[in-house]
Amino acid sequence: MIEEQIEVVKKNIAAACERSGRNFKDVSLIAVSKTKPNEILMEAYNSGIRLFGENYVQELMDKMETLPSDIEWHMIGHLQRNKVKYIVGRVSMIHSVDSVRLAEEISKESIKKNVITDILLEINVALEANKFGFTVEETYGAVLKISKMKGIRVRGLMTSAPNVEKAEENRDYFRKLKQLCVDINEKNIDNISMDTLSMGMTNDYSVAIEEGATFVRVGTAIFGARNYMNNRR
Repeated sequence: MIEEQIEVVKKNIAAACERSGRNFKDVSLIAVSKTKPNEILMEAYNSGIRLFGENYVQELMDKMETLPSDIEWHMIGHLQRNKVKYIVGRVSMIHSVDSVRLAEEISKESIKKNVITDILLEINVALEANKFGFTVEETYGAVLKISKMKGIRVRGLMTSAPNVEKAEENRDYFRKLKQLCVDINEKNIDNISMDTLSMGMTNDYSVAIEEGATFVRVGTAIFGARNYMNNRR
């Protein structure tokens, strides 16, 4: 079942790439595995998935301890500053850097552990009150500050678009994030590469790919609806 659903998602990714003239290899699928038990993750792993995204630090750490070591873990949920020390040096990328203060904490821990941490800045493109992130207008100033921090490397931007019935409704948000990425890249700021756009989830990942996503974060379409009764923060 999981394998079949992954194949459907991959076919949709390929189709979106073809429509937009992109290379399938330029888009990476992150399986969003929050609240899912290890045996379900192993089904995805055995189907070829190696990139997994988690929202909660404790759950991420628990899974890291028992699942295969070649999994590439991505922190995609809201990250509290007091939890940074647990994941720096252990995750492949932190997608959800939503404040300069959080970046400072990641920098501090990265220096302490002598590692370089790849991060994305979370942008609240749609200005939703219930979501974290920089506004589009705040982003350039934040980039300038964060670019000077040691131990971290800004790789690009991330957004979580509104939960809409029709994916097309989010196209403008994805397009705006892509343009923001291009604009910042043109500034040639040291330590800022802007080669990564993390956008698009189960309901809108095809549109996100058409607008330039390099990571899509897909959970429900692979694993089914989440069971929040077993949620561990």
